Amino acid sequence: MRAVLAIAGRELRVLFASPSAWAMLAVVQAILGYLFLTQIDMFLQLRSQLMAMPDPPGLTEIVAPSLFGSAGIVLLMLVPLITMRSFAEERRNQTLPLLLSAPVSVSGIVLGKYLALMGFLTLVTALTAMMPVSLLLGARLDLGLLAASVLGLWLLLGSFAALGLFMSTLTSHPMTAAVSTFGLLLLLWILDWASGSAGEGSGELLRQLSMLNHYQPLLKGVFAIADVAYFALFIVLFLGLSIRRLDAERLAG
Repeated sequence: MRAVLAIAGRELRVLFASPSAWAMLAVVQAILGYLFLTQIDMFLQLRSQLMAMPDPPGLTEIVAPSLFGSAGIVLLMLVPLITMRSFAEERRNQTLPLLLSAPVSVSGIVLGKYLALMGFLTLVTALTAMMPVSLLLGARLDLGLLAASVLGLWLLLGSFAALGLFMSTLTSHPMTAAVSTFGLLLLLWILDWASGSAGEGSGELLRQLSMLNHYQPLLKGVFAIADVAYFALFIVLFLGLSIRRLDAERLAG
């Protein structure tokens, strides 16, 4: 465990020493901050109409799903740029054989790099969550819905990172890893849209495979074990594939 944490700490230092990571963090917060303020402005404009409704949606119901839904789309495009260097750059710089020959298991190497990515993405999640949480200074929020949305975004980003890490083990070109990761994530995101035109059996299969289908209920405050299990199994699957890929490379070397 100490070796895993050492690798994670090293990777985090490298990540935060990179200007591109700070630039991406700033871009994400600027975009989401603008969208958050837009939702607040819309709520204030519609407040009189909402008060006339018998069961109006609350502030959290208007702000949180839109904010965290937009965060998922924005980060779907940016997470591949964060994960692409994980192993691809090690292979390109010819330092991967040295890393694999270290007295650390392959699973420890993969978990260390994954924990570093999740450290960065947890910071992104926390900064995003602080936007609606700041409304507690002057309004009442549905904390259950907000907690489900935060959990959903964190699990979604964990899945993005696991897939990106695996794609990075397959190539020595970081940009190839980024493009392939983005393509697969986009496919998994839009499978739910394609399910409507498919047959009943295949349509249900596409819905179950779709990330969006499991993310949206959490944005509505619906906590289902099946949705959480989907993301957990997704993460375990691609971390396992990464370990298997690198283990085969270590044996071949």
